[in-house]
Amino acid sequence: MQNAWQIFAEKRKQQQIDYFLLSQPFEKNGNQIIVPLANPVQETMLNEFRTDLITHLRESLQNYSINVIGELRLPDEKKMVYTNKDKLAFLIDKNPAIAELKDKLGLDPDY
Repeated sequence: MQNAWQIFAEKRKQQQIDYFLLSQPFEKNGNQIIVPLANPVQETMLNEFRTDLITHLRESLQNYSINVIGELRLPDEKKMVYTNKDKLAFLIDKNPAIAELKDKLGLDPDY
């Protein structure tokens, strides 16, 4: 499977965006190949060559039930910490002992 995938990726090397997408790790679930996508644009790109990819894989592996799907996986959004209170709350979440230290020293995060 990996070899057939790599052969198709090499054929698409001139289209750098396609090659980049095909170079990403994929998951196999039975006869279904799941390509993780970072954004909707990658989904559109995959749809443009997916039929060719499926045909290549089916013929190379002699398995005509193979299917390739794209799965959109958005990264977790991290809250940006800007103020001193936000920074302190972030550090306390990481290490609760900081809250105890702040109280013992009588520190105020606003100053």
